[in-house]
Amino acid sequence: MMSKNGHQNPAFVNDCIDKAPQKLSLELTEKGGKAVVTKDPEYNPYAHREVEHPTTNSETLFHLLKGSLGTGILAMPNAFKNAGYITGSIGTIVIGYICTYCIHQLVKAELELCKRKKVPSMNYPAVAEHALSEGPTFFKSMSPYIGHIVNTFLLIYQLGTCCVYVVFVASNIKSIADYYLETPIDVRLCMLIILIPLILINWVRNLKYLAPFSTLANFITIISFGIICYYIFREPVTTEGKDPFGTAYGFPLFFGTVLFALEAIGVILPLENEMKTPKKFGGSCGVLNVAMILIVFLYVGMGLFGYLNYGSNVEGSITLNLPAKDILAQCVKGLLAFAIYITHGLACYVAIDITWNDYVARKLGPQRKKVFWEYAVRTLLVLVTFLLAVAIPNLELFISLFGALCLSALGLAFPALIQICTHWYYTEGLSKIWLLLSNFVLIIVGVLGLVIGTYTSLSEIIATFTNHEAH
Repeated sequence: MMSKNGHQNPAFVNDCIDKAPQKLSLELTEKGGKAVVTKDPEYNPYAHREVEHPTTNSETLFHLLKGSLGTGILAMPNAFKNAGYITGSIGTIVIGYICTYCIHQLVKAELELCKRKKVPSMNYPAVAEHALSEGPTFFKSMSPYIGHIVNTFLLIYQLGTCCVYVVFVASNIKSIADYYLETPIDVRLCMLIILIPLILINWVRNLKYLAPFSTLANFITIISFGIICYYIFREPVTTEGKDPFGTAYGFPLFFGTVLFALEAIGVILPLENEMKTPKKFGGSCGVLNVAMILIVFLYVGMGLFGYLNYGSNVEGSITLNLPAKDILAQCVKGLLAFAIYITHGLACYVAIDITWNDYVARKLGPQRKKVFWEYAVRTLLVLVTFLLAVAIPNLELFISLFGALCLSALGLAFPALIQICTHWYYTEGLSKIWLLLSNFVLIIVGVLGLVIGTYTSLSEIIATFTNHEAH
């Protein structure tokens, strides 16, 4: 059973498991002195999925591209400024490969656990919870809490994305307005102007009413990217005066930005679960690999040539580097600001779904004022993103912070931990050594990225905030 945005209800998964204890009890075996549940070779989760409107391979590919091609790609030239054009190009490809590998591991773990639990599908928190419940004793004690931890990271990430949207829209409005006004306008005033309509957009409760806005935004984005490429390539790009390698201090900022830009981990399982042919999602020529190759290619291209064109002057969004006096450049800024603005409701929808359906609504129970409290939650979440954006209106640091903080965990460390626990009692010998070694490396990379990237981003944010207060 899915909610309106494909976020599967964990209670439904648990209910399905609870209703079939007799089947599970017949399949308990001994491995390493522990009772484990073996999967039924005849149970095929794909055959038991009941999807009202299943998506085709091409539609899923389009959704993956749409989920990744947003404000993140416009920040890639700034990421290359922190890393250098050689380190940036190689680093983006390597991070893209690692992210793709971790997504494959997460999807495979979901399929394996669905076979063991005899349920058609699971969402990310449910996969984490059931994986840890089958892992070593230490992790079993954490299994009741891991779903809430995953939800917390997802919530922070989605709200962080909304903060980035607010800063992006306001910054581009300011860029246009400053050209026509004698006195530069404060970016915070731009945020205040868009606040009320932003709240109203997020009062739309039915996702289907937001879909046309997404389609319009995609059309605008494609046209705008084409115009941005025109500005990048209208003059010959050169490596002169550009750094091939960045500093050690700048790399965590690069790492966080690329993770934020590349990862769409929150939509992976819902998209795979909604496919007409989910077997086509993985595989060497599957939907995921095709999408990630295209995404990495586009990100390297935008980051490399954007940096080679504007060098150390590149802004947090490349749109802010476009000539202020050109009407075409102003149109691009306005169009992209409008496209991001009208999709804020879609970006915030997952955060609202988690907060309201998984937590607040369950506490309230059947009440007449339930609709009122839902609108109150929607308004509060928009205000949280607005206040954060007002406090630190720095686009590139926001992107790097939320990439390092949330996606290091959601995209790297958690999938590796899930893989270890899922196969802990089902592998031995060299296979177990490889299972532990490969996934411990990913966990270490994820933890280092989280700690160092978050620390570096917060240090920059504090320094920026302090300088602003001093002025």
